[in-house]
Amino acid sequence: MILYPAIDLKGGECVRLFQGDMEKATVFNADPAAQAKAFAHQGFACLHVVDLDGAFAGKPMNAQAVDNILASTSMQVQLGGGIRDIATVEAWLDKGVARVIIGTAAVRDPDFVRAAARSYPGRVAVGIDARDGKVAVEGWAKTSEMTAAELGRRFEDAGVSALIYTDISRDGALQGLNIAATVALAEAVAIPVIASGGLASIADIERLLKPDCSKLAGAIAGRALYDGRLDPAAALALLKAAEERSLA
Repeated sequence: MILYPAIDLKGGECVRLFQGDMEKATVFNADPAAQAKAFAHQGFACLHVVDLDGAFAGKPMNAQAVDNILASTSMQVQLGGGIRDIATVEAWLDKGVARVIIGTAAVRDPDFVRAAARSYPGRVAVGIDARDGKVAVEGWAKTSEMTAAELGRRFEDAGVSALIYTDISRDGALQGLNIAATVALAEAVAIPVIASGGLASIADIERLLKPDCSKLAGAIAGRALYDGRLDPAAALALLKAAEERSLA
């Protein structure tokens, strides 16, 4: 189980949104690279980055901030937001992004996702952002008629490395992860699933270590880390202890 701290980029700054609303953005750090360094210092090995402006624009909009993050840390960075064509995938991977996350295009252009996954094995993930069980696109501004499971099964044999499932209603709301929906998705597909949206405290980390969550590959923490509700050292210690038990 990997815990990913999140950096969401808006206007070159590190922000958190409330339920995906760009008008409800709280700036937590004007220097995303410094924030990445802080997460690395806390002991995190992986980092989840989203170009929020890019998700709306359909193309990278915070490239300089991402470049600065990549230059500042050796953490494994997974990046989403505005990745809609193979040229963008190639550009980010060439710059050192470990894995790209494709969201809107997974609904609109599944052949692109399959082609990217074939070309870059293990380095392409699909972001599934759901509102009331239906997949949202274009920075969560629009909702499709497709369910999370339907979208996940679309890429079952495509070589996609992970599905990142976000419950939009819980994102930034500190109400706890939607374990039921996330586990249901993990049970519906063979692709590893990462939980996102609402992680609020160490209790959520403990919940992720229960047997019914054994299929989950990781979770993303955002606002809880920024406002001090989640102690990074305690969370990472729990995950390490669980891993050691599983290997014993």
